[in-house]
Amino acid sequence: MKSLAQSGRKPFEFRLDERSGVPVYRQIIDQVMGGIAAGTLAAGYQLPTVRQVAVDLSINPNTVMRAYREMEIRGVLETQQGTGTFISQQKVKRDDVERQRQLSQLVTEFISRAGAAGFTLEELLEQIHERQDDSEKNGR
Repeated sequence: MKSLAQSGRKPFEFRLDERSGVPVYRQIIDQVMGGIAAGTLAAGYQLPTVRQVAVDLSINPNTVMRAYREMEIRGVLETQQGTGTFISQQKVKRDDVERQRQLSQLVTEFISRAGAAGFTLEELLEQIHERQDDSEKNGR
């Protein structure tokens, strides 16, 4: 496993949205899972220490520990004593029910936030279709 200095990559930075209503530990988990899905975080990537995340976000270290521990239980992270916390080498398998629950939660949150910002569902769908068309044109 490579440390950040060895990999030449900049450290992953967490961001909090205090207005989202989503618990902080859950936001940390969602950002790691999103980073893995987007390819920003690959197997072997070292995450910031619990202490560093707590200081950066001005939150209790126990909140970060809770998020990291939950991801360890799921097999997303591996912690090596004295070395750090890394993205696991194994692929995380979610059952279809959990996957659908998570997707539904994301869509509901997305629509709610967009609605609060004054966007209609039609405007959202139009943007999504444009992104889909763009990614198909670019071969992604």
